[in-house]
Amino acid sequence: MAVRVASIRRGVCSVLFTSTPLESVAEAQRRARKRLPTAVYASLVAGTEKGITLHDNIQAFDEIGLIPRIAAELPPAREMSTTVLGQEIDFPVIVSPAGAQAVDPGGEVAVARAAAAAGTAIGLSSFASMPLEDVAAANPKAFFQLYWVGTRDDIAERVERARRAGAKALILTLDWSFASRRDWGSPTIPERVTFSTLLEFAPMGISRPGWALRFLLGGIPNLEAPNLRTEAKGTPTFREAYVEWAQTPLPTWEDVRWLRDLWDGEFLVKGVYYPDDARRAVDCGANAVSVSNHGGNNLDGIPGALRALPGVVEAVGDQVDVLMDGGIRRGSDVVKALAMGAKAVLVGRVWLWGLAAGGEDGVRQVLEILRSGIDESLIGLGHKSIHDLSLDDLIIPAGFTIPKMSAMSSVPGKR
Repeated sequence: MAVRVASIRRGVCSVLFTSTPLESVAEAQRRARKRLPTAVYASLVAGTEKGITLHDNIQAFDEIGLIPRIAAELPPAREMSTTVLGQEIDFPVIVSPAGAQAVDPGGEVAVARAAAAAGTAIGLSSFASMPLEDVAAANPKAFFQLYWVGTRDDIAERVERARRAGAKALILTLDWSFASRRDWGSPTIPERVTFSTLLEFAPMGISRPGWALRFLLGGIPNLEAPNLRTEAKGTPTFREAYVEWAQTPLPTWEDVRWLRDLWDGEFLVKGVYYPDDARRAVDCGANAVSVSNHGGNNLDGIPGALRALPGVVEAVGDQVDVLMDGGIRRGSDVVKALAMGAKAVLVGRVWLWGLAAGGEDGVRQVLEILRSGIDESLIGLGHKSIHDLSLDDLIIPAGFTIPKMSAMSSVPGKR
């Protein structure tokens, strides 16, 4: 009965999303802005403080040129499949973890289904609104993303839960040190859904009645973080979880090694920026690293992630897979990252815009737009496969990459 009701709700919600197909990621973003309350949309596009890093994540891709080739002998279909964290994916784009979304009641389960339909994997945030077990059931290629929240015992319990749920990899995110300052607003997450809370947020629903109706039909979120549950503490609300996270001492490389010893599967360290940190991650047993600045939501003023990618690839690219995220908006961006040595990319904001624009189908469309953009770029570059991409395909301006750092022993806090 519950399954039938859920199916009916999804059907009604899909009617609310009936619209012309998405033509681009930019169109998904425009529809998201139109359909979401202003404060919710702001949370999807905001970066820390002034947003310098947020802007440079995108600007960096704009500075890279492509070198076209003509009259190449190409097969009817270009090769885009690859293997990341032990999982074969049909094209080199992975759904990046994102927490506490207030975009659509289908949440991460809908996103997981869309990713599965597109033939790729999903990373699930510790702060996701849907349990890992449900997401893994919707997409067997599910990776669990772990923030360092609570005690080692708490973390060990979550790792064991991820193992039981069938998570194919563990992602340790280290590119957010709880920076929350912004020069623009984003919605405050209430403690719980109460009558007074509904009254407080009523103006948001009135301003975007379609958004409110989708949640009324699909289920009002309970504002809990189910993936941070422990037997001793129960399931925290998002606010309780954020407070605990802010009060938890930041992890050290010793903690990273401890976690790696605890998890015997594929292990990705997310947030690597400089070559020395990449080497330390590999020394701790990482199978992969991701070059990331948390989408411009950590330390503002650091260069775009793409500028850091070549240094990390040079340092550890022959030992582990190097991924990157931050600023991906089209398939040609993916191609540029791959030509610089990335094995694949993770995307966050683009799938959130797709979810806002068209629910599960909107996410699927956005992923297909990226896939098509990769294919079109390969044709233009005269390549049969993503594995043929190299620096020879790019025009990189002088001074683009982050200069090599001096000896790390001179940096405070480094050994």
